[in-house]
Amino acid sequence: MDADPKCPQCGCEHAYPDGSLWICPECGHEWNPQAAPAEGTADAATVRDANGNVLANGDSVTVLKDLKVKGSSLVVKGGTKVRNIRLTDGADGHNIACKINGIGAMNLKSEFVRKA
Repeated sequence: MDADPKCPQCGCEHAYPDGSLWICPECGHEWNPQAAPAEGTADAATVRDANGNVLANGDSVTVLKDLKVKGSSLVVKGGTKVRNIRLTDGADGHNIACKINGIGAMNLKSEFVRKA
């Protein structure tokens, strides 16, 4: 059991083989261990929205739910469209930098937006 690979997305130790693929029961991620080194470097650089679509600099996104702005009484309402996003390497999980009308510059997590 120690030789079984861990899930590259969530780190789950309970992955199981299905043919040539491995499947994670916790997050549902499927991967091929032989292609993992080339896939892992490319996958780490990509930013995906809540629906799994790949985001790029300059895209427009829509906020999925109301988000409280930390240190303020402002709220970014769900359905707010944000244009011209910039992708960042946020160590705290906030990987989108943008400007929102009425609020200003802020960072968002990609899990709370979808590509417009």
